Amino acid sequence: MGFIVENPDCVESAEMIVGIPSYNEADTIAYPTEVASRGLIEYFPGKKSVIINVDNNSPDGTKDAFLNTPTKVDKIYISTPEGVKGKGNNLRNLFEAAVELEAKAVVVVDADLRSITPEWIQYLGEPLFARFNYVSPIYVRHKYDGSITNHIAYPMLRTLFGLRVRQPIGGDFGFCGRMARCFLSEKLWNERVANFGIDIWMTTIAIARRFKVCQTFLGSPKIHRTKDPARDLGPMFKQVIMTLFDLMIDFEYLWKDTSESLPSSIFGFGLGVVEKPPPVDIDLDALYNSFISGFDRYGEVWDRVFPKSELLEVAKLKKMSKENFFFHSDFWARILFNFAVAYRNNEIPKEEVIEAMMPFYHSRILSFVNKTDYKDTKECEEYFERIVRVFESEKYYLKKRWDQDQKKLGYKLSVCNR
Repeated sequence: MGFIVENPDCVESAEMIVGIPSYNEADTIAYPTEVASRGLIEYFPGKKSVIINVDNNSPDGTKDAFLNTPTKVDKIYISTPEGVKGKGNNLRNLFEAAVELEAKAVVVVDADLRSITPEWIQYLGEPLFARFNYVSPIYVRHKYDGSITNHIAYPMLRTLFGLRVRQPIGGDFGFCGRMARCFLSEKLWNERVANFGIDIWMTTIAIARRFKVCQTFLGSPKIHRTKDPARDLGPMFKQVIMTLFDLMIDFEYLWKDTSESLPSSIFGFGLGVVEKPPPVDIDLDALYNSFISGFDRYGEVWDRVFPKSELLEVAKLKKMSKENFFFHSDFWARILFNFAVAYRNNEIPKEEVIEAMMPFYHSRILSFVNKTDYKDTKECEEYFERIVRVFESEKYYLKKRWDQDQKKLGYKLSVCNR
């Protein structure tokens, strides 16, 4: 792919890296850069450190904003060539830099963070010097923020691979130098992973390859630019879900033999957070209209995705009003499982499968909002826990559908050739 490097401090090696992926973040990148510097100086004074901005050749002046931010820690700017975008491509450059600099620990934080503190660097970095290989964050988020995480990535990853990692696509994480080499050697790398699929890919690889994974309390809510799931998540939704389904295919041998989930190791301790995350505005009309219009737009695809019993349940949902719209979590689990099976079967173009899935995702958000309108953050978190346990109880359905369709497609072992 190639890359562009500016290394004004002539850094040749580093024990610890803080990486900040970006595209057009000139207005925001200075803050996490400056805070990362303070965190490294305060909590890792004996480690040779560097802050690396991995960028997509931003035309808005992100590079200058980063390099001109006053810090006591050396900085490197690395960019993809002009025209090459994607967070995954940025992180791949970070993996290569970590290997070249022989880093022991790498912490990654989002470039638009407004809530980062120096302690985030400590909490994400310390486990990597305590024999953990991959660190995922635990922080308070608004009940309607992180909708792909809450309703798909977290319940699916936990159900499939048996490790409870609450924020598998949180955007802020840590990994060791050995993990960087592992990421570079993985065979699954495509345009989806090179873009928004990268976070779910990294977390799944860490779990599936049996690295030591932990979660760490960050102590303050995640505050960044929030997005309305009804309007802003199209490309991200496709890339995350397609990557997740690709990984399901690759690691079928693993998730089929995983029968229950276990807590991950937890680094540090939660003190309770008084500060509340900012509100998230959701267009409920857009969510409802997306689902209702989906019957006409994707009805033929849905007929091929779902067994007849589920199609009858889907038809009942069309009769519900926006205000009363709701369906149970066991049905949501079966919806996702059926789309995963249809994606694997490849009888319908894979992008069409994911496009036809989006109205159901919107309907799930609407159902959740109607159910939790008066619940606070703690009550919603308890509700998410119950939802994921329902997913786990429905895993038998996924295995049954997966195996049935394998036989239909001819994936069966002949035990006798007579």
